Amino acid sequence: MLRYFRMMTSLPESAPSRHGVDAGGIGAFLDAADGIELHSLMILRHGHVIASGWWEPYRQDRPGLLYSLSKSFTSTAAGLAIAEGLLDLDAPVISYFPELDGDVMDPSSRAMLVRHIASMSSGHLADTWPAVLAADRDRPVRGFLRMPPERDPGTVFAYNQSCTYTLATIIQRVAGQPLIEYLRPRLFDPIGIGAAAWDEFPPGQALGFSGLYVTTDAIARLGQLYLRGGQWDGRQVIPADWVAEATRPHIATQPDATPDWRQGYGFQFWKSRHGYRGDGAYGQFCLVLPEQDAVIAITAGTENMQGILDAVWAHLLPAFGPVAGGSAADVPGDSAAQAADAAQAADAALAKRLASLRLRPAPAMPADRPADASPIVLLPSAQAAAALPPVRRIEVENRKITLFEDTLSVELRLTDGADGADGAEGEWHVTDGPVPVAASGGWTGPDTLSVDIVFLQTPHRLSLSCSLGDGTFGARWHTRSLDRLSSLSRLRSPGEGGSPLPAAERAR
Repeated sequence: MLRYFRMMTSLPESAPSRHGVDAGGIGAFLDAADGIELHSLMILRHGHVIASGWWEPYRQDRPGLLYSLSKSFTSTAAGLAIAEGLLDLDAPVISYFPELDGDVMDPSSRAMLVRHIASMSSGHLADTWPAVLAADRDRPVRGFLRMPPERDPGTVFAYNQSCTYTLATIIQRVAGQPLIEYLRPRLFDPIGIGAAAWDEFPPGQALGFSGLYVTTDAIARLGQLYLRGGQWDGRQVIPADWVAEATRPHIATQPDATPDWRQGYGFQFWKSRHGYRGDGAYGQFCLVLPEQDAVIAITAGTENMQGILDAVWAHLLPAFGPVAGGSAADVPGDSAAQAADAAQAADAALAKRLASLRLRPAPAMPADRPADASPIVLLPSAQAAAALPPVRRIEVENRKITLFEDTLSVELRLTDGADGADGAEGEWHVTDGPVPVAASGGWTGPDTLSVDIVFLQTPHRLSLSCSLGDGTFGARWHTRSLDRLSSLSRLRSPGEGGSPLPAAERAR
């Protein structure tokens, strides 16, 4: 369920130069990432937000899907359960499921410890989640434990969703309540995280490995909590020894992976070339940089996740001055005033740029086309039928576009020559319905309509190309949902009081 809580306090904000950060370096990062679809950015130094921005139509207060960055929140729940004496890293996993004792006979499966599933070292050589669902959809943990690992637990790394799912299931069992309710008084409320929701499968069981919806601010707060050794406003929210254990490498990762994925794996955290991180598919990042006393929270919609990190290391890392802080005004001699003025000008230019960020909208131009009195019905091309969940037709009526059978409608001010509208192309039009979306585009010719639809609680964007001449439409996902999408209506957070989202196959 999605529960709304008032944000208790805002994170303090300050100009980059006041904390020894070069605003020009942040601008260089934005330049380098211009070809990558970023959705939000928050940079903290010395506990202060020194830069933040959201690419329109994404916005600050809307929770979004974290994909596998959810794992780091599950890790935090494990640390809390250990501190309360509810969980033992060195206990066999099977010991938490006594009803399965007669079902799990393989010695390696019975030897698997909680620390092995926390560190993705169950002994399996690949992700078991698809096979687990095929074998035992009703009881995924049983299916996992009945799937003998190829190696001894603790000897080999494999990024395995079933490990985190099993860890989350254990925590819920020992806590006696859903994972998100366990975290609310212990983590979310103490550090000021507001709205949060978690996909469940089966109903009542958080996925754990994915499916958490929170704001970028919440990502930044989790990073700041870990940066401070588990303390928040003088209170020890999570044990300092858990922070140290969760973020150090426990198992070597694949040597042939991209650079930031071969630095080792902790307890649901990755080591990076610099610091450590939680991350999720398509560029959801919580980067913690202890040497720089900094946290970087990023959400995005790209398959080029290494490209984001490369840009961070190339441009943001050098922008951080000495940890002791200070400002450009601390330059000795007669140049101090000039340095201070230059730093303030750079800060102001960056703030202006961050306030005007937006995604590139779909192309459109005024077209000499009169408004239609009746809906235009379009059927999917063969390509669109393969790309989309069951959308059987699109109807275009004046400025309303409806996708059936989802009955998902978006409002779009279509430019045409008849009403003399101009300047409408390049805008995003937000529809805050059950599935929050934004649309852009318009006529690109007398009989051609191009529309981009952004699903605002996810990293996903869908492009539609409608041909009125032959009555068909094409479709292309910029990033494809990692669950087996049966309906566009599933591209949202589970609603307050509604049914849990059946996203059993969602991964990474």
